[in-house]
Amino acid sequence: MVSKYLLCLNPEVVNREVEQRVNKPIASSTDNTLAPNGARMAGEERRYQILRIAVRLFSNRGFRGTTTKEIAQAAGVSEAMVFRHFATKEELYAAILDHKACSGSGSFDPRVMAAEAIERKDDRGVFESLALGALNHHEDDPEFQRLLLYSALEKHELAQMFFDGFVRKVYDFLGGYIRERQREGALIEIDPAIVVRCFIGMVMHHSLNNNLWDPKHRLLNISNETAAKHFTDILLNGIGTNSAKRNGKRARQDGSKNA
Repeated sequence: MVSKYLLCLNPEVVNREVEQRVNKPIASSTDNTLAPNGARMAGEERRYQILRIAVRLFSNRGFRGTTTKEIAQAAGVSEAMVFRHFATKEELYAAILDHKACSGSGSFDPRVMAAEAIERKDDRGVFESLALGALNHHEDDPEFQRLLLYSALEKHELAQMFFDGFVRKVYDFLGGYIRERQREGALIEIDPAIVVRCFIGMVMHHSLNNNLWDPKHRLLNISNETAAKHFTDILLNGIGTNSAKRNGKRARQDGSKNA
């Protein structure tokens, strides 16, 4: 299995070459591609290059519309070289998830992102930080969002891998926090899974509109910070107890005075 460490190494080294080689015909069946400095690519650089091209082609054409031969041609290597780095298609799909977990602006780990707010039992801080983190992540990497949509529509196994490796864990993690806050009387009694679904639904719908349907923001033109704040307001006004709502309102008023 490809390590996350190798996949996170120096993406700048191959990004420019990836752009130049997409749509170029393969010159021969040997691995002659050179790194930007003129030397033959090291193994981890070659692996990253093939992976980036695979992600790009999959996100633009779908899984059914992309072959390993096309990936090899765009990378300027033989098809055998693709299989040398990714022996099976399952290994390639797992590598895509590993790569996306550490690319762009950094990994999106809800448990880390909300850790301080959870320790303070700051419900607003938990949901607002998660909403903002997700919105920024989707804005920085719309390619992965398209990739996941293709995988779901084509009933591709990557969709199930993402669900098991990320979505289910988010439901378990956030649902556990909600249950704890319900026991403490801060949130009303309601199935935590419904709360998580509502929260993710607001965030995902906003991201999909911005990335796919309304990239010019004609329907709603607000910053990610504003969106995260209002989504959190809507959620907590619906599930917070009266005392929690009063405390949240007082905190917002104090924040406005100090601004």
